[in-house]
Amino acid sequence: MCGFSACILLSKASINGHISCTDGVKTADSKEIERDLEANGAEVKGLAADLQASLHLITHRGPDDTGIWISPNERVGLAHCRLSINDLSSAGRQPLHGSDNRIHAVVNGEIYDYDRLRHECETLHNYLFQSDSDSELVLALYSIYGAPDFLTYLRGEFAFVLYDGRHGAQRVIAARDRYGIKPLVYTRLGPKLLVASEAKAFLPLGWKPRWDVRAIADAGWMFDDRTLFRGVRKLLPGHYLDITEQDGVRQVKYWDAEYEDKSKPETRTIDEMVSGVRERLVESVRLRLRADVPVGIYLSGGIDSSAIAGIVTELARKEKVKIGNEEATRVTCFSVAFPETSGYDESRIAERTAAWLGVKTIKKTITEETLAQDFADAVFHCEHHHFDLNFVAKFTLSTLPREHGVKVVLTGEGADEHFAGYPYFPAEFLREADEALPDSTLSQNSDLRGEMFKAVEREMKAIWRRAGATAYEDKPAFPSIAGVGATAMSDNLLAWHPTATLFAPWLQTRQGDYDLRRTVIGSHTSDVQARMRSRWHPLHTAMYMWNKNSLANVLLSCLGDRTEMAHSVEARTPFLDHHLTEYVNRLPPSVKLRYGAETENGELGPTWTESSMALQSLTEKWILRQAVRPYITDELYNRKKHPFLAPTRWTQDGPLHRMFKTLLTPQAVEQLGFVNCTTIQEAMDSAWGEKADAKSFRLLVYCGAWVTLSQRMGVAKADASDWETTG
Repeated sequence: MCGFSACILLSKASINGHISCTDGVKTADSKEIERDLEANGAEVKGLAADLQASLHLITHRGPDDTGIWISPNERVGLAHCRLSINDLSSAGRQPLHGSDNRIHAVVNGEIYDYDRLRHECETLHNYLFQSDSDSELVLALYSIYGAPDFLTYLRGEFAFVLYDGRHGAQRVIAARDRYGIKPLVYTRLGPKLLVASEAKAFLPLGWKPRWDVRAIADAGWMFDDRTLFRGVRKLLPGHYLDITEQDGVRQVKYWDAEYEDKSKPETRTIDEMVSGVRERLVESVRLRLRADVPVGIYLSGGIDSSAIAGIVTELARKEKVKIGNEEATRVTCFSVAFPETSGYDESRIAERTAAWLGVKTIKKTITEETLAQDFADAVFHCEHHHFDLNFVAKFTLSTLPREHGVKVVLTGEGADEHFAGYPYFPAEFLREADEALPDSTLSQNSDLRGEMFKAVEREMKAIWRRAGATAYEDKPAFPSIAGVGATAMSDNLLAWHPTATLFAPWLQTRQGDYDLRRTVIGSHTSDVQARMRSRWHPLHTAMYMWNKNSLANVLLSCLGDRTEMAHSVEARTPFLDHHLTEYVNRLPPSVKLRYGAETENGELGPTWTESSMALQSLTEKWILRQAVRPYITDELYNRKKHPFLAPTRWTQDGPLHRMFKTLLTPQAVEQLGFVNCTTIQEAMDSAWGEKADAKSFRLLVYCGAWVTLSQRMGVAKADASDWETTG
């Protein structure tokens, strides 16, 4: 797990006859780093100094070591900061180099099933490894299979840049894992392509950040490859950049999710499907325990992380599987606690689960003071806004593992996405009968299904309003080959996007009456939209949309890599193992959401109410509950999904109120250039106290993030020229 920065010259740019990546303006940061290096006896100039300065801004991602490699013609520069997880020796340093010294790479992440893949490379293909690092598999598999075939062998979370300098094969490949667990952003700066783990790494390389106000206003940053910054793009999950002299820069898809044809009857028994899920999940967890450092678990009050803790405990006790580098029977778990009176605290349940499993648990209590203190740092690391303060809580939680000597944690991300755990999914489940299981109650009784569909839609809008989200009223569907279900799901995905009143009048005018659902639907290719309409059940369409949009661009960022790696903690996600997800995607909708007229859901928590009868009659993640039943308590087995959210009601003149008043001054908001200052002033008046308006509070959270990024990253004030007309 690491961070990287790279500079690639795209076209022949000559300065005094010399072609290189070093024709950028020397920045203050790079000059300072260069002076520091020279003071320590290192002679580092030009591109090397710029790349070193770039690493300096993301050193939190890899504090253990740094390395830089520049091609002899200075057309490619690769820089890497290392968080040592596997092969702690100097042999695991990066950039990595092939045995013939003609292929080079910087790799972030983990490649699993390392022992088997390495054995095949050595015995079947005579590949000579230089280290015991799993990252070297990227070089080995590329050397053996070439692109894009080598990507199919990579199992895990990763982002990397690889340079092939062999004569006649010169190319650069930048790739990202299937779900976007690891970040990779890029931008063009004159003739150069800059690639990095985080956008802030571009600053010493000459990048001058400006807002992409269109991506912010039309929600594109959340749904496609745009970011909050003009000209900075995210490499899409399951894609790679292929960069050659002949073809320039091409973005190529190498993997995508697929679901079974909705009209195909299921022939497997329930027991077979449950066993299939259990076997693949246990194997995924087993593979992610391999490390040369201690491994822990983020434990919440939910079924997902608790199941992982239960599986790890059984593997350690019954099969003597090592937990990282430790031969232990008790894994260390880390959990977060909110004030008990807030209604959002799950720490008591996590403690009961830990006691039942006999594992060690360490708790971080999140107070209002904590959230106020850590807000700005959390935003700076995430590089985007978010609707809730849960990302600040995750940022704070991630201080715990390193404080207790743990570099790696397993987490539960990805379970809700693949087993239909979110309350956004039931309406789409009910939209059509499940032809895969035609004997199920809701497939047999269309009247009941229709009544429940209408009730669920009403109940979800009530939940949105209570939470301060946008509950879109019925709007006519615009023509789309994706179908009405995809359009309806777009409203759910847009619920946390700020309403137009937050934006400055000039931006509202420029935006006009644009239907934001077009951004969502337009993020999917026409062939995918066709499958949404004709091949996939609406539930699977909704899950695909969520996974490609909110999971990749929000949850795996501000509730995943960015807040974890801010504290040099590597998180591993067993539920996002593609061997598991490809199996689960082919299961029928009715085993993911299960109807039961009398369903035991346990305590309701802050999301659900007694009036949510239709939603409560559906058991989410049903087949996962069966698969992990041996590893969890009865309490968790019967408990309904509780989203990980932070409280939105805080006291007048309390720490958060004071922090936002200090941050969101009229001058600071005005300096953004795209926000309506009056809206923020009104929100500040109504967001606090016993009668606090949740929607107003969320407006302050959005704007607070933008002001923080503006100040920390030196983003220029936006104007009409920052409305991107292409891309």
